[in-house]
Amino acid sequence: MTTAVPSTEPLPPSSSPVRRVAWASMVGTSLESFDFYVFAYFSAYFIGPLFFDPLGEFGGTLAAFATIGVAFVVRPIGAAIFGHLGDRIGRRATLLWTVGVMGVATGLIGLLPTYAQAGWLGAVLLVLLRVAQGLSLGGEWGGSILLATEHASPVKRAFYAAVPQLGSPVGSILSAVVFIVMTLVLPADQLAEWGWRIPFLLAFPLLLVSLWLRLSIDETPVFKAVVSEQRRDRVPFATMFRAQPVALLVAFGAALLGIGSYSLMNTYTVNYGVTTLGFSFQDLLVATTIGGLLQLVTIPLFGWWATRVGSARVVAYGALGTLLITFPMYWLLQFASFPVLVGTMIVGGILPTMSWAALGGLMNDLFADHYRYSALSVAYAVAAAISGFIPLVTLWLGGLTGFAWWHPGVVLALLSAITLVSAWAAARMRHAPIAEDGREVAEPVAA
Repeated sequence: MTTAVPSTEPLPPSSSPVRRVAWASMVGTSLESFDFYVFAYFSAYFIGPLFFDPLGEFGGTLAAFATIGVAFVVRPIGAAIFGHLGDRIGRRATLLWTVGVMGVATGLIGLLPTYAQAGWLGAVLLVLLRVAQGLSLGGEWGGSILLATEHASPVKRAFYAAVPQLGSPVGSILSAVVFIVMTLVLPADQLAEWGWRIPFLLAFPLLLVSLWLRLSIDETPVFKAVVSEQRRDRVPFATMFRAQPVALLVAFGAALLGIGSYSLMNTYTVNYGVTTLGFSFQDLLVATTIGGLLQLVTIPLFGWWATRVGSARVVAYGALGTLLITFPMYWLLQFASFPVLVGTMIVGGILPTMSWAALGGLMNDLFADHYRYSALSVAYAVAAAISGFIPLVTLWLGGLTGFAWWHPGVVLALLSAITLVSAWAAARMRHAPIAEDGREVAEPVAA
């Protein structure tokens, strides 16, 4: 553990323009999200029959949702590994590893043999690749947030913390558009036979683009200062738990709605809408894509708003709004035409997006710079690990209640309430004062 005191020298200058850094950060998270959402869409429709056929329709769906959960469960392990690397060797170098592992693992899923071709071998390899994806995701988000914020001036950090959050709707839109185009171009039998592989194989060229962008930028000035002042911890993970355990708990709770709502809406609700509500799969993909397009506008706006009122307040407003509209939204879906479906998906997406857009800024404010990568990664990954099982838990709850219209609302309301309380707590925590050059002059502590 380091005991060095921060100097008063200005931060080392960055040779990379902030906008280019933001692009590199956002493109990387977009690739990660594309890779993950491709699997999420296919798990609701194809993964079960392709890899878990002997389990039957319901069992195959459960197994497919469970493979989503597997990747989320290992994310805290990836967060610990890559968080340590990010606080020791740097943000940029670590992010090259995370995006590389994700891109390769996703591309290899497109090459797997199905159950009809090789029995359970394909399912075993699928789970192993999902583990690799989960480890990668454990280190990607926190590093992307820091890459964007630690290059930015203090007054703009909340806005630039929202930029990597665009990766989620961009990835969702790309994966949905690819799938919609494929369903229009390919007959159903060809799509099930070989067409499903195409979205996964697209990960290889997208990986090259992401690597090129991240290789073109510099390490963050904040991490350079930590190195030059000899403030790196030998085990940042341990320092983080000892120094700010309450802040970790608050950050975890604040992340639940932003992550969990995506898992609920883009995975479970798609399957529920087809099997129970009677919508076509294409209709639901179009509705989620329209909602994702709107997020391309709302996320930067909410990020800008966070620079005015504070990130924690924006997260809290989003959680409160979601809590208020949850049950009316799911009740309305029972009688929805396609236009009403689109409207409910948009309204149901905007409010959780408010919490999602400001999440990076909230977490960045909470933690000291020399273990910040570990802190952001662990808090986010644990929340993601819980959220990864939301489709499975919601399906189980639906089975218990006879798929009553309100059963998804119970899950979304619980997520909203936890995030609301956590954001309120974050707003009441004392943060490190920031000098004009971006230097932190004191370590954050709870109020």
